[in-house]
Amino acid sequence: MTVEEQRTVSERPSTSPEEVLLAGALWVSERANPFFILQRRRGHGRGGGLSGLLVGTLDVVLDSSARVAPYRILLQTADSQIFWNIACGSSRKEITEHWDWLESNLLQTISIFDNDEDITTFVKGKISGIIAEENRPADSEEQEEDSGKFREAELKMRRLFGMPDEEKLVNYYSCSYWKGRVPRQGWLYLSVNHLCFYSFLLGKEVTLVVPWTEVTQLDKNATLLFPESVRVSTRLTEHFFSMFLNINDTFKLMEQLANIAMRQLLDNEAFAADRSLPKPCKTLKNVSALKRDLDARAKNERYRAMFRLTQDERLDGHTDCTLWTPFAKMHVVGQLFISNNYICFNSREEDLCQLIIPLREVTIVEKADSSSVLPCPVSISTKNKMNFLFANLKDRDFLVQRISDFLQRTPDSSRSDSDVCPCPQTSNIHSASAGSESISRGRHYHPGLPTASCGLLQLYHQDTPEDLGPKAMKEKMKEESWNIHFSEFGRGVCMYRTSRTRDLVLNGIPECLRGELWLLFSGAQNEMATHPGYYGDLVEQAMGLCSLATEEIERDLHRSMPEHRAFQNETGIAALRRVLTAYAHRNPGIGYCQAMNIVTSVLLLYCTEEQAFWLLVALCERMLPDYYNTRVVGALVDQGVFEELTRAFLPLLYEHMQQLGVISTISLSWFLTLFLSVMPFDSAVLLVDCFFYEGIKVIFQVALAVLHDNMDALLSCSDEGEAMTILGRYLDNVVNKQTVAPPTPHLHALLTSGDEPPPEIDVFDLIKSSYEKFGTLRSDVIEQMRFKQRLKVIQSLEDTAKRSVVRAVMTESAFSIEELEELYCLFKSKHMTSCYWGSTSSAAERHDPSLPYLEQYRIDSAQFTQLFISLAPWVCGGHTPTLAARLFRLLDQNQDGLVNFKEFITGLTGMYHGDMTEKLKLLYKLHLPPGSTHLYMWAAGHVTPWMSHLYDDDTFTTPSFALMCLPVWSSEDKVKDYRYYLRMWATEKEPKKETIKDLPRMNQEQFIEFCKTLYNMFSEDSSEQQLYHSIATVASLLLRIGEVGKKFSNNGGKKSVAAVEQAPPLSAPEGAESPCGDLSQLSTGEGGVHAGRAESLSGECQVIGALADAHLEDEDEASVSSYSVVSSGSLRCEDVADDDDAVLVGERRRGSTLDADWSISFEQALASLLTEAPLVDFFERKRDVRSKMAACRAQRAVERQTSSASDHELTPHTV
Repeated sequence: MTVEEQRTVSERPSTSPEEVLLAGALWVSERANPFFILQRRRGHGRGGGLSGLLVGTLDVVLDSSARVAPYRILLQTADSQIFWNIACGSSRKEITEHWDWLESNLLQTISIFDNDEDITTFVKGKISGIIAEENRPADSEEQEEDSGKFREAELKMRRLFGMPDEEKLVNYYSCSYWKGRVPRQGWLYLSVNHLCFYSFLLGKEVTLVVPWTEVTQLDKNATLLFPESVRVSTRLTEHFFSMFLNINDTFKLMEQLANIAMRQLLDNEAFAADRSLPKPCKTLKNVSALKRDLDARAKNERYRAMFRLTQDERLDGHTDCTLWTPFAKMHVVGQLFISNNYICFNSREEDLCQLIIPLREVTIVEKADSSSVLPCPVSISTKNKMNFLFANLKDRDFLVQRISDFLQRTPDSSRSDSDVCPCPQTSNIHSASAGSESISRGRHYHPGLPTASCGLLQLYHQDTPEDLGPKAMKEKMKEESWNIHFSEFGRGVCMYRTSRTRDLVLNGIPECLRGELWLLFSGAQNEMATHPGYYGDLVEQAMGLCSLATEEIERDLHRSMPEHRAFQNETGIAALRRVLTAYAHRNPGIGYCQAMNIVTSVLLLYCTEEQAFWLLVALCERMLPDYYNTRVVGALVDQGVFEELTRAFLPLLYEHMQQLGVISTISLSWFLTLFLSVMPFDSAVLLVDCFFYEGIKVIFQVALAVLHDNMDALLSCSDEGEAMTILGRYLDNVVNKQTVAPPTPHLHALLTSGDEPPPEIDVFDLIKSSYEKFGTLRSDVIEQMRFKQRLKVIQSLEDTAKRSVVRAVMTESAFSIEELEELYCLFKSKHMTSCYWGSTSSAAERHDPSLPYLEQYRIDSAQFTQLFISLAPWVCGGHTPTLAARLFRLLDQNQDGLVNFKEFITGLTGMYHGDMTEKLKLLYKLHLPPGSTHLYMWAAGHVTPWMSHLYDDDTFTTPSFALMCLPVWSSEDKVKDYRYYLRMWATEKEPKKETIKDLPRMNQEQFIEFCKTLYNMFSEDSSEQQLYHSIATVASLLLRIGEVGKKFSNNGGKKSVAAVEQAPPLSAPEGAESPCGDLSQLSTGEGGVHAGRAESLSGECQVIGALADAHLEDEDEASVSSYSVVSSGSLRCEDVADDDDAVLVGERRRGSTLDADWSISFEQALASLLTEAPLVDFFERKRDVRSKMAACRAQRAVERQTSSASDHELTPHTV
């Protein structure tokens, strides 16, 4: 389809014909002909009076404006009282295009019809056919999923708030927005990236747009002033919304969208609708596909958290049912969950029964016989001979079919992860090691390694004689209790998990079963079973690679439980190195974080290397989310949750601890290491047992119990150090009196013990006390508190990043701190907008939270141009984007197509706060070839091109290269320390201060561009006529200087005398002084002067042509008169229009040539510009960036993409 055809299609009416009985109600006619009437709805546009205000208010309150466009065209016939709506438009421009198309394509045709009914039939058929033709290629599955009313609301949102098509509406709600003490009834639109509100009441319009990334707090509260309201807080203000039909659903969606925005700031996880989520059987009225996907995503997250499943698990559906529990001889009421890899059950009563059945373990699924006692039962059998009976299923046939479908897609594996046997005996270990040593030689990890088949504790206890003391007997009793539990409830992943299971965990897991049960309760067993050989391959890929993570791992290896003998030799250290390095290679986003070594070393004591690796995966990626990333966001979030819990449960102590600032200091180490670094090992490992079964809530409970036990002592503290000493000594003396292993000395306890050690605290008593006093704490409440704290923490980190960036650039910028902060906000906003709505580069390339603060936010050329147009003091009309592109290439030193905030401020500082020389130097550089090998930076130092090439090569920036470059001296020479040469090399690498003499010369083409830029810069200045005259004078002078310089460089520049004599001389108009003065002094001979003038004539004509071309781009009427002064009074070139050799900037005429030998230096350009007072005044004038920033803030809504309908309003036509 050609461009003209596309334009014609867009002008056609796009509304199916609808019957209209009352053509004049609520509408005003603006155009008419014998067949068509163009009408505007009252309340839209200017005027309308009271009736217009009432109609506009009703449209907003009743949401009729979502379905009623402000303009329409009706079909009328002479004998009929019925009208047909055949076209509508959101703006006058759009409806005028429809009107013109109807007049040019249909009016003449229908005028020949004799019957009015035939006219109506023809027009309706024509319009319907056009619409069907247009919609056929545009219809998609996603569009059909959304209801018609919802699509209308989405179009209305984009029109009201200027959003592009990329901004997707999730849902919209009727509510009141409290502006002051007056509620404004309107509509709240929740899109993927923004919260928007619109209200129009009796002529007063309220428009609000809040990006989710700027939300710092979301609260749902009920007060006397704001009954049942939602408060949305940002850094600058608070917004209150109330009068929702269902405030809980609205608030839940707000939380979810804000959480997605925080994830984008945290780890660059962009929003995308998950197409693998289950789809509803039918389209829900007024609910978008995005809303449906978000609801499904929330259900998935709750499902995975409930059963500790992997991130790729997708919930297919759930249904109410009963489960027969053979241990209790009763049917338990609950819900059955089906996903792509698991069948799960959770009882309605908490802790009564939970069940996880991997589909890889299922052998038979069959429908059992129904009875009045057991209606609609389904029996599921597993490989380990367990049978599960579900009943009271509403749609049994469909359920069995879904399970069968998933079973067909499940790979058949003979390996069963449910039968996890204890570690093999010592003899088997040695035989396996001997048998596989020759096969696995050369691999870093192989089955022959001691740590590949058992944990470090078993490895070092294998030669210990059997202990028959009371502690050992109690340990044997624990083992027997678990064996009885296994026989009754099952063993492995398909085990029934009940309150009895939790009681056994709280009493302590036996050492021989600890690794197995940790894997089971954390869900790591499932992941390890579905990824056989993954860990070994990962170790081979990771070992030997050098990175920042591996350097930190090596530094911390010997700090990991150095008091334990398992890590006092190379066996334990090597195993720890392999596990940490493999995980850093698996998840480079986390890499390695301090505290991971302590947790991993404890895992290795009870598990094999592979098991410890998968437990670490479960910890970092599911059970402790975001704990171990570069900014330990998860730990900071839980630290905030702990403060809130302290305020709720221990309010008196909270106030005192806040004054001392203790909570934020102590809690970080408690959570990051699960108390392993602050409590004796034998005691802390019991907390790890509870953590793997209960999750993070047990850590909060124990932390609260520790504060409660020390409340009196803490209330009497006067400073932070005293409080930390009390808590430290308390935790040092939490002991495990039932441990069988020899006591492991706790280094912290040895260093902090005083003359009178405090009484010992039994860890079992501490755990029991935590459940008795704080056992009401629920996991879902913790998740809700985590969300609120995540908003605060991430926004606080963003504020920290802003302050760090401002501190880093303020020493190199003349802007104030407030101005830099505001510029940073505008820069970040432009970056985020490009992430929302697409750009030439992906969001991952522009935003990397792991980079230093200065590099986290970067913009490409398109966003830079928009900011330059809004903020730069040099306004050049239509030439501004070109100037912005030149500056972008100049600032982009590494040529990656992105500019960070420091580089952006560098260019802006030069334009606002540099002196005249610096401003002209920057402007001069902008017209040098952008494709040169080295881009010169304003105030950033100068390096020669060949040196910059050396520095760009990583080979030459390493210390080894510096040592290779050291000279070889003889024995007689004085031997100098190698550091002397390193200092010499570093000194050479330092950028030299740039001087104006270092700038390259400018050729004739660049000079013409330079003149054009200067001309465009003066078009809006109050003294533009004087500036035009001055720039013309300077341009003429510089052209002659270039010619003279070329004469000296070419030894006289041999030209024929005849050509010189034929050239017309340059002269000023009669009565006018020549702007260039007498240039005869620039040459030693009169002939040389004539030759120089002859050769410079075409160059002057080219400058005039460039200025004329620039004038054609300027639409200001004042510029016309001022240009006439320049062209007639400053430079005279009689035949510019007819001269084939004249050059217009951007388009050379055929046969035109540029003088390749002509050039000028920056010193010559500066000296010439200094001779003109208007130019000096212009460049030395102080400019205020605050007004530009204020205008940019006010214009942000317009910059989003499109303009509103009022932007296209034309003068109404009379009827």
